[in-house]
Amino acid sequence: MRRARPEDLPAVLELLEQAALPRRGVEQHLGHFLLEFDGATLVGCAGLEVYGDAGLLRSVAVRPEYRSRGVAGRLVGALLEQARRQGLKSLSLLTTTAEGYFPRYGFARVAREQLPPALYASEEFRGACPEGAVALHLTLG
Repeated sequence: MRRARPEDLPAVLELLEQAALPRRGVEQHLGHFLLEFDGATLVGCAGLEVYGDAGLLRSVAVRPEYRSRGVAGRLVGALLEQARRQGLKSLSLLTTTAEGYFPRYGFARVAREQLPPALYASEEFRGACPEGAVALHLTLG
């Protein structure tokens, strides 16, 4: 696992497209993405957008043939640690398909209006993620 580099952008965007996840805003936050590889093949990614002391977890994607191998868990766990080290007070996310996955990390469903207002600067909130996406929130200790 390693932090994304500018030359990783095409592979990250391709993985997100295959997973039917939003690609808008990825380039601007690529430096806060973590990637997992199998040799030269990108098998998973997860991103973090930072807005003051609030973070937005986004773009958690794993190639289908690598699912159920703990890839997403390692990526999410590492981003949670990164967020804590950076002094973030909370992490939030929007999802249309993984509402049941994130509670294992302490995320709880909330109304979108309850999320930190700073997150509304994200492309995810400005149309990249559907209005019907579920909002999840985690207060970091």
